[in-house]
Amino acid sequence: MKRFLKKLSLFWTSIAPGIFLVGYNIGTGSITTMAAGGAGYNMSLLWALVLSCLFTYIMVVGFSKYTIVTGETSLHAFKSHFGKSITLFLMFCIIVSETISCMGVMGVVAQVIQEWTRPLTVSGDGLSPILVAFVFSVMLYYVFWQGKNHLFEKFLSIIVFIMGTCFLVTMFVAMPAPAAIVRGLIPTLPDNTNGYIIVAGMVGTTMGGVLYVVRSILVSEAKWTPDDMKMQRRDSIISVGMMFFLSFAVMACAAGTMYVKGLKVENAIDMVQLMEPLAGKMATSLFVSGIVCAGLSSLFPIIVLGPWLACDFLGIKRDLTKPWARIWALLTTLCGMVVPVFGGRPVSVMIISQSLAIISTPLVVLLMIILLNRKSIMGGQTAKTGENILYYLTLFFTIIISTIAIIGLLK
Repeated sequence: MKRFLKKLSLFWTSIAPGIFLVGYNIGTGSITTMAAGGAGYNMSLLWALVLSCLFTYIMVVGFSKYTIVTGETSLHAFKSHFGKSITLFLMFCIIVSETISCMGVMGVVAQVIQEWTRPLTVSGDGLSPILVAFVFSVMLYYVFWQGKNHLFEKFLSIIVFIMGTCFLVTMFVAMPAPAAIVRGLIPTLPDNTNGYIIVAGMVGTTMGGVLYVVRSILVSEAKWTPDDMKMQRRDSIISVGMMFFLSFAVMACAAGTMYVKGLKVENAIDMVQLMEPLAGKMATSLFVSGIVCAGLSSLFPIIVLGPWLACDFLGIKRDLTKPWARIWALLTTLCGMVVPVFGGRPVSVMIISQSLAIISTPLVVLLMIILLNRKSIMGGQTAKTGENILYYLTLFFTIIISTIAIIGLLK
């Protein structure tokens, strides 16, 4: 038994970068967008999830390969080979999108917990969203304050495991018809503006450019070498596979409950109020637990992101115990208090932030394709013909979705 547990521990450690990526990717932004898609359009937008996960795998492997071969993270490489201006533009897009996301994430978590706890309080008002947001903010900042990567990975591993269990179990309680799932594999666009934004948000939360930048940093932190190329591919398959199944579970749950009754997800509370009479109290409790874990698993990487990007841009060691890094992280954490304190509709904030995330993705993908094809940088590891076909198909897909996002936001 001890031998088995040791092997399991070693395996889990070997896929730690992928688990971190899953925790970052599957947050309340992904949950609300997938739930809105399933509630509003059944499984007809499944094709967007399938394609985005497929192309995400292709680019995750590409970015990992670049960092393993050169030892450079993607952001530092962009600065070195394309200049400061374009890199600062990308950093601005990423940080703005993620800061908006942070506001929406904490807002969703706080509202959901308030609604979930109404029966448990004497007043019937549930726990105060401000109190919930404050407690979680303190907890997350405490983990960040430690500044230790292994603690980050353990924290996210536990949260991701709980989140995955909750969503997958809930999915089997409210699975939509198989025919609807099959029809959803045929690409079709909704005939309204809101549908455009949801499609862009679904793709943005799965394959936003920030995901690839973070992947590059994680590979650098893992200190993988060319001998670990097989390991990074396995790690990529596992992480992207988990992203797909968890996102699918949320979409299917919303489609199997809310869509059949003609109900829409317009705010975070809807996901609690509408599910209970349709799927039962236990399923709703599991779903809420999944939402909370998703929020925590994505909030923490957002808090870490700013200091990481700054260190990469400046070419300095990623030391998160530095005073400036802790101040930056504190400001990001405080952004999570905005919606609970001042109010707003966090679901709308989340979907818009995910749509914004996809707009800068084509540039991130294009720059990496150029680097992967430079023999002076990659040596004998330059992209092969088959790889380039996949890279350019990914680029074409991101351009199409970015156009859809812009149309949806402007209308």
